[in-house]
Amino acid sequence: MTRPDSSRRRFLASSAAGAAAIAASHAVPLGAFAEGRDVLKVGVIGCGGRGTGAAQNCLDAHPSVKIVALADAFQDRVDGCRDYLNRIAVEEKDKYGGRVDLPPERCFTGYESYRQVLATDCDLVILASPPGFRPDQILAAANAGKHIFAEKPVAVDPVGIRKVLEASRILDAKKKGFVTGTQRRHQKPYVEMMKAIADGVIGDVVTCSVYWNQGALWKKDRTPTMTDLEWQARNWLYFTWLSGDHIVEQHVHNLDVMCWAMGGPPAKCTSLGGRQVRTDAAYGHIFDHFAVDFEWADGRHAASYSRQIDGSAGRVGEYVAGTKGHGWTPNRLNAWGASKTAVWTYEGGDYTDPYVQEHIDLIASIRDGKPLNEATRIAESNLVAIMARMAAYTGQEVSYDFALNKSMLDTFPKDLASGKLDVPPVAVPGRTRLV
Repeated sequence: MTRPDSSRRRFLASSAAGAAAIAASHAVPLGAFAEGRDVLKVGVIGCGGRGTGAAQNCLDAHPSVKIVALADAFQDRVDGCRDYLNRIAVEEKDKYGGRVDLPPERCFTGYESYRQVLATDCDLVILASPPGFRPDQILAAANAGKHIFAEKPVAVDPVGIRKVLEASRILDAKKKGFVTGTQRRHQKPYVEMMKAIADGVIGDVVTCSVYWNQGALWKKDRTPTMTDLEWQARNWLYFTWLSGDHIVEQHVHNLDVMCWAMGGPPAKCTSLGGRQVRTDAAYGHIFDHFAVDFEWADGRHAASYSRQIDGSAGRVGEYVAGTKGHGWTPNRLNAWGASKTAVWTYEGGDYTDPYVQEHIDLIASIRDGKPLNEATRIAESNLVAIMARMAAYTGQEVSYDFALNKSMLDTFPKDLASGKLDVPPVAVPGRTRLV
């Protein structure tokens, strides 16, 4: 892992790599893959809304893609995803016809069903199960020699992050690709703005403020037949072992941009947070708001705000400030001063939907024989979100080094077979122990 610093060289390399991937992806030939065939077989693990959407995004990315296997903990999720993909293959035959091949024997159900997808001859897996399951799935997919598209976040605790880092090393050795669902890294205006910032348009980056403030999200009511495990898994947003809390599951997008702009992860953080409005047991045990002060080794600070409370002001975005200027991502940077003179404006015109572009970039890199591997980079940003949550839950200052190298926090339950799973108590700063 790269130590926290403000290296412009690292920043430029990251921006240039993203720009090159986007440029290359618009001229991808229909040649054979390194495996020697013209079809990229894809298995989908996690068949909810995001998994189904990611499968269609992958189909949209390149005509060589064929969806050949599905897995989910729940049969209704598998059925819903399969029905949708089969339907679009018929209704939009010119676009998707012949590219969905999902016989019942390649549609699997159960918490371990991802292993059955990995046992097929698919080339690439889409991992879109609840995040708590993701580290084991990523590591297993890496060991199986699959290319990986993993939704964010890739882990919910430090032990999970270490599994992702191990997987990253395995993928490098096997020359396999890994792209994650942090769309901003594949969105042309973001890539171009970050390149401009790295080129010094606003001078040296001094600070950022990042936000994901919105209203409440969905929940599914418990039925008499649901086990503890099924109820939690179907309401995965509200349980730390499954989602990491919303600062990890959702706000990781903005924290990733913060790390991008600041040149790497911070050295430590102090956090505030709580569960003030969303207090019913139906919402598990997570917080509904966080505020974080991040500090880098060179003394710079950045602020983070995330909230899921109805009736409150909404804001989702990132603000970057340097010695010569400042601006909101991803479209405009201004010089300091009353005139607010624009020093950079995005003029790249229309661009591909970043939900599709991230798949385009991965497939292009595979076809080029130089697979992208974003696993270490997302592990860094993901760990920043985790350490911020740990600081808020405990009321303690938490360092990046502690979270990476010393924390033994492993939130994944030891027994899923029985279906019985107590909900942990809501964390209390000053009382909840830092592990």
